[in-house]
Amino acid sequence: MWRALAITLGVASAAALAAHVVFAQPPTHGATGAPSLPGQDAFGAIAEVVTILDADPKTDWGKVDLERLRQHLIDMNEVVLKAAVKQAPVPGGLMMDVTGAGRTQAAIGAMLLPHAHELDQIAELSAKADTIPGGVRLTVTAKKPEDEKAVARLRGLGFIGLLTLGAHHGPHHLAMARGEALAGHGH
Repeated sequence: MWRALAITLGVASAAALAAHVVFAQPPTHGATGAPSLPGQDAFGAIAEVVTILDADPKTDWGKVDLERLRQHLIDMNEVVLKAAVKQAPVPGGLMMDVTGAGRTQAAIGAMLLPHAHELDQIAELSAKADTIPGGVRLTVTAKKPEDEKAVARLRGLGFIGLLTLGAHHGPHHLAMARGEALAGHGH
């Protein structure tokens, strides 16, 4: 009898796990007749974080702060879409003056000052950020300035490409949503 009960519970557990995995997956495009994309990138990023938080039994919902993440995503939008960028080559790299007004200027400071630190953690780069009128001057150089390929890559990436470097974005967004403190970040 105990063996039959154990088998029944095992089958039921496996079915529940399989159903959770299947239903937790986003639908394949067109499979349900409904669109699978959220329609807006910030909304999609937040929805992805909510899915991760829901799946983590250790989530402390009393600390969750999705509004903080939303504000950061607004700042990202401001910097990516509205900031003015003047790039100039410097020995071994690139200097970028990133400026804006109002919300854009505030977003530039909130994002670029900590991002320079993240770029500086990449083995082949050196980065620093200085406040300038209207924004931030971001200077990024190759740690081996004689490496022409590395310097060319850095200059080719330019401002927006350099912002994408590093594997910190996803963990950073999840930490914000969880309400965790982030050293050196204005969010």
